[in-house]
Amino acid sequence: MGASHGPTSAPDVRVWDPLLRLTHWSFALLVPAMWWTAENSAWAWHRRLGLVLLGILVFRVLWGFFGTETARFASFVKGPGAVIAYLRGQTTDAATRIGHSPLAGWSTLALIGAMLLQVSMGLFAGDPYNGMTGPLNPLVGVMTADTLTDWHETFFWVVAGLIALHLAAIVFYATVKRNDLVSPMLSGDRPPMAGVTGIGPVPQVRGLLAIALAAGFALWVAAGAPPLG
Repeated sequence: MGASHGPTSAPDVRVWDPLLRLTHWSFALLVPAMWWTAENSAWAWHRRLGLVLLGILVFRVLWGFFGTETARFASFVKGPGAVIAYLRGQTTDAATRIGHSPLAGWSTLALIGAMLLQVSMGLFAGDPYNGMTGPLNPLVGVMTADTLTDWHETFFWVVAGLIALHLAAIVFYATVKRNDLVSPMLSGDRPPMAGVTGIGPVPQVRGLLAIALAAGFALWVAAGAPPLG
């Protein structure tokens, strides 16, 4: 008699690529570290970590155009009609959607934009006569630097508010909709869904190019943005 085979479970669905997950968790570590270094006047570390955060943000923007399916802005930044339909529960492809929902897509875009703005202001902030300055501080006048310093300090709480909303949404989905959003961002996979095969392989050449461009840009800024010619 031939051996009998029991039913096999379907494989998990890959929804997030490793580079995007590393970027996501880097944000989760760097933003609190930036706050701590500012609160404790560890300005040298604040500047170093700010440049690292800049490089990762630039990579995330590049990856939003050239990365895997769920990393691309085009896959999750939808128009108002799609957002309203999602809020009303009228999204026709809800059962087969992977990645961000239309609402979460805009939330993600807002958070990336807010962090970029916060880091950009920090590059010009500081007082050259009293403490640490951003690497691009010499490119602006003292009054402009003072204004950007004040905005940099205040706008952090906008970033913190967006992060709080992000965390609240994760808790809401976990407790109300019974949808675990954290585990897939750790492993990259989620339980199988009918009709969904997940994202394809990571485009390695584009990934390496995006990393090189982002790192090069951060190093160029760290050097004071010297002329390239």
